[in-house]
Amino acid sequence: MTELRLENLSISGAPLGEENPLPFFRDPAVNRTVRVTDSFPQTKLEYLGWETGFRVLPYRMQDQYSRQRKPLTFHSIVLENETLKATFLPEIGGRLISLFHKPIQRELLHRNPVFQPANLAIRNAWFSGGIEWNIGQLGHTFTTCSPLFASAIQGAQGEPGLRLYEFERCKCLFWQIDFYLPPGFPFLVAYTRVLNPNPVDTSMYWWTNIAVNEAPDVRVLAPTLNAIYINFNEQGSGFGYAALPNLPSIKGVDGTYSMNFPFASEFFFQCDQAEVPWEAALDGEGRGLIEASTRRLKYRKMFCWGSHAGGRHWQEFLSQPGQAYIEIQAGLAPTQVHGLVMPGRAAWDWTQVFGYLEADSGEAHSPDWERATQAVEAALKGKISPRKIYDLEETYRSRADIPSQDILQAGSGWGALELIRRQRDPAATLLPAAFVFPSSSLGMEQEKWLHLLEGGALPDADPAEAPGEWMTQPEWRVLLEHSLDEKRSRNGFALLHLGVMRMENLEEEGAASAWDESIRVKPSACAYRNLAVLRLRQKQTAQALQLYEKAWQLAGQSDVLQPALAVEYLHMLVDMRQYRRGLEVLQSLPARIQETDRIQLLWAQIALVLGMLDKVEQILDGDDGPSREFAVIQEGQTLLTDLWFELQARKISIQTSEPLSEKLRRKVKQELTPPRRIDFRSHDREAGSTPPNPDDSSTVNEA
Repeated sequence: MTELRLENLSISGAPLGEENPLPFFRDPAVNRTVRVTDSFPQTKLEYLGWETGFRVLPYRMQDQYSRQRKPLTFHSIVLENETLKATFLPEIGGRLISLFHKPIQRELLHRNPVFQPANLAIRNAWFSGGIEWNIGQLGHTFTTCSPLFASAIQGAQGEPGLRLYEFERCKCLFWQIDFYLPPGFPFLVAYTRVLNPNPVDTSMYWWTNIAVNEAPDVRVLAPTLNAIYINFNEQGSGFGYAALPNLPSIKGVDGTYSMNFPFASEFFFQCDQAEVPWEAALDGEGRGLIEASTRRLKYRKMFCWGSHAGGRHWQEFLSQPGQAYIEIQAGLAPTQVHGLVMPGRAAWDWTQVFGYLEADSGEAHSPDWERATQAVEAALKGKISPRKIYDLEETYRSRADIPSQDILQAGSGWGALELIRRQRDPAATLLPAAFVFPSSSLGMEQEKWLHLLEGGALPDADPAEAPGEWMTQPEWRVLLEHSLDEKRSRNGFALLHLGVMRMENLEEEGAASAWDESIRVKPSACAYRNLAVLRLRQKQTAQALQLYEKAWQLAGQSDVLQPALAVEYLHMLVDMRQYRRGLEVLQSLPARIQETDRIQLLWAQIALVLGMLDKVEQILDGDDGPSREFAVIQEGQTLLTDLWFELQARKISIQTSEPLSEKLRRKVKQELTPPRRIDFRSHDREAGSTPPNPDDSSTVNEA
């Protein structure tokens, strides 16, 4: 018997906080430059790096969280049969937080006991554990920490199922995942469909990320002899191509055991020829999780944090001690920095199954890679045949358009707004009935844009308020530009948004023109700030600093704008070596802003240069002794250890009268070990590991 029910999940965690009100513009390098070695096949070069540059608009950054945890309660949805219990969190990306195998009482996923956001996703905030669904653009997806729509559906045998769905605003895609657990069936089934209902082609991205527990005896297997791996050398990193299981990046050691990596790394299984692509993480007894799919989702990946100090610390930082994990992933393209063209009016679908597998341990851990993968595939076919997986896809494809009348969790209001817009656009195609976006989901975020659609103008707004729910969709730009033909509609707020649309479309001078006019009509901190970002991008640093100064003066005591603008302005002052001015700005900030992680780290950088070493030490240690943690550290960032090493060098210079020199700095780095709580380095030189110098070609943990 299958059951679908709602439960409350109580967990210790750090609240996400408010979104950053400022727009973060796409990288003008739309396509990444990706280096490859001579081993890389020509057949894998197509679309390598295409449309994979940073891009987040129209979404806003989620960067206001901390590491101050408290009891949190999430609404969870449980789908359960006699064999499996699947627990979803629709409020935070629909994460499948647990897949519990009842007969042997075993959790198949890495289940994070806390909710701790960290700076690893496209929008910054991301948390580890479970299974996440990444769509649209390279990286942990836009909605990984946002609500999705969740509704009850019905399976082929009348049993309950679960549908997760949303409107993806960056690429203007609609997507759904229909989950089923038929009575007595040993696998959770996920039927996924992505629609591009627009007349133009777009770049597409999909990776299903699965976290499983890490241990020395856990091996990751997939049905291929070849992998694309990250090759590290003196020139940086690039992609190589190698035969499994021994990878050149770790000097021929078996890379299918994650603990063999002394640094954070990953590789991509090239399962092009597999009838049913799959990936398994099996322990020393041959037991663990397996995931398999239909052929469209034919590539797999293994990511690990590495066995060095920084990698171990990252795992604890995302959770708590004793919570080591790796990720096994399934995607549409050979790597995560391969682009993919989705034609206009196209619909793509695929089916995945997730469940428990037992294989012969000696065979699964055989040094003969082909023998090992054949043993696991035989065990998989013993539980579910390829024909059965494709039959499931046909069955659930036929049910994908059936709408649900029972919405269990509301997502954003943007889907409802888009439905209203499409109803008024004679060129727009109708959407399948599965995409139910009730008008009740519309909120304040959509209000101004609904006014543009129905009233013909974007209403003006107070410059001190949050400036945006940003919009970059081409159809809305047409509406906005048409409205600006009327003088009464040409207000500063509308021009601010027009500039954002142009900037995101890489029309820099058009954006500057709109923001200049916006300032003439009604000066605003956001317009000045956007101009500063543009001039900084154009390497006009002196002008950018002046514009940031004007933005700062206008921000005043705005509770909305001041915190985010303070971070950017202080970064600019540090980069321009305006340390005294930076100190003035810091001292003028309210205490609630001064105490935030980002401001404290900027204060440490300024204080270090100005010789305020006690202040630097106090910031790194915290008010209560050496225990402070910083929530904002980004993957690959060494700011904390850099500050610590420089602090030690300056203290030694004062104590010994030895000149502060590069020689002294090198000596400090060679002889001293930074506290583990601030060590986020992606490698450990003292342990003799090869340092991965991630550049445009690296996709460590989804880059």
